[in-house]
Amino acid sequence: MNKQENILNIATKRGFFYPSAEYYGSKAGFWTYGHLGKLMKTKFENLWRCIFLGLNDNYYEIEGSSILPKKVFESSGHLKNFNDPLTECEKCHFRFRADQLVEDELKKDVDGLDEKALTKIIRDNKLKCPRCGSNLMDVKWFNMMFELRLGATGEDIGYLSPETAQNPYLSFKRQFMAQREKLPMGLAMVGKAFRNEISPRQGFFRLREFTQAELQIFFDPDEIDKADRWNEIKNYKLRLFLAKDRKQNKLTEIICDDANKKLKLPKLYVYHLARMQKFYLENLEIPKEKFRFRELAENERAFYNKIHFDGEINMETLGGFKEVCGCHYRTDHDLLGHSKGSGEKLEILYDNKRFVPHVLELSFGVDRNLWALLDLFYNEEKERTSLRLPYVVAPIETAVFPLVNKDKLPEKAEQIYSELRQNHVKVFYDSSGSIGRMYRRMDEIGCLYMVTIDHQTLKDNTVTVRNRNDMKQIRVKTKDLLETLRKLFKKEIEFKKAGKLI
Repeated sequence: MNKQENILNIATKRGFFYPSAEYYGSKAGFWTYGHLGKLMKTKFENLWRCIFLGLNDNYYEIEGSSILPKKVFESSGHLKNFNDPLTECEKCHFRFRADQLVEDELKKDVDGLDEKALTKIIRDNKLKCPRCGSNLMDVKWFNMMFELRLGATGEDIGYLSPETAQNPYLSFKRQFMAQREKLPMGLAMVGKAFRNEISPRQGFFRLREFTQAELQIFFDPDEIDKADRWNEIKNYKLRLFLAKDRKQNKLTEIICDDANKKLKLPKLYVYHLARMQKFYLENLEIPKEKFRFRELAENERAFYNKIHFDGEINMETLGGFKEVCGCHYRTDHDLLGHSKGSGEKLEILYDNKRFVPHVLELSFGVDRNLWALLDLFYNEEKERTSLRLPYVVAPIETAVFPLVNKDKLPEKAEQIYSELRQNHVKVFYDSSGSIGRMYRRMDEIGCLYMVTIDHQTLKDNTVTVRNRNDMKQIRVKTKDLLETLRKLFKKEIEFKKAGKLI
């Protein structure tokens, strides 16, 4: 098996995630989170909340509906513009995303090309149906919205929301008043989004039902070149893959102050770009060479996005850099659209002037970030496979084992397990196999430290603690175990100095 297959095997076998409705054949793009996947997902989401809602006292999370009226998406432009390029086989009638087909066959970036340009590439290169080898039809646009009929008559039409962003826009006026009419104002949503992908692929990375974590920041456009905490990041170095440098495959490393002065990126934008990069490199411990911000050129980004950088991670399982987040300066497009469509005035009086606020969007695909973490931290050795997940997302932090199921060792092990659990450590107890086999299971799901209760424990109240990454072991007094683990989790102490090496 290749790396992608190995990760999927662990994920489905151990309870990270698996295809939904397997008994009935499963449909592509729908997955169920198992117990470990849900723990990992929750830790990621809570970390995201802690970091991004903590950037400003006026950033809050709301929770809106996944089903919204048709008029919402007429006003937002989704019903007109939320399209992917589709081509169909003339013989077997299987449908493909045309841009993905071209990229797979020719290894060529075709972002931003329209249906005529994609059709020409297919014809010029004599591309055929990958399934049966027959000719492909001309490319046309396919709208990805999921339509719903509401109520008993079915005359009222709604849609499953393709992003979480619309709820903050629809809540802007109420929240602005409730949050005491202050700017900048941030409204975050962590929730489900739905896109009727033509042909979902790449396993768990591209889904029809997925989770987004998004922060919409409403601000005075005259204040875009200001950031209250600018001094904290002005000398921080960003990793930018600028549109002008794409042909040379050149990465630019530039401090935030120069990104503002030389690249003319506004301070509010650069500040949040820096916080996003710090989230990946410092909180999630992504190796810096695996991360970059890719600038979308004018013909690639949505017409309302004045500035658009996508955060990308280099994933071996997907063959290169893939998008995991984005920072979008959406101007006043969203509020103006909803004001026009609803007839509701969304202009505000602030700082003695009237205007429609502009929006800066920070958008993260939760599921694809989890896949990226599995890709990056998957480790294969001769004797074992492990997920070297950082503490902040590891679903199980500690495991407790009795060396054998006799001599009162299980009772002592259960006592220690209970104490750790009561102190909010994500801990797992197992006594169902040999110690070596139990270690291997824990390595495979990313557990950081394994605590073994043996006969020496009964003599001197010490336990063995094993480190997942290098398999080294130390002995620690039971009374110091909780505090030692907490210091290890926070990297306040090196493992070899946390106890007596054995």
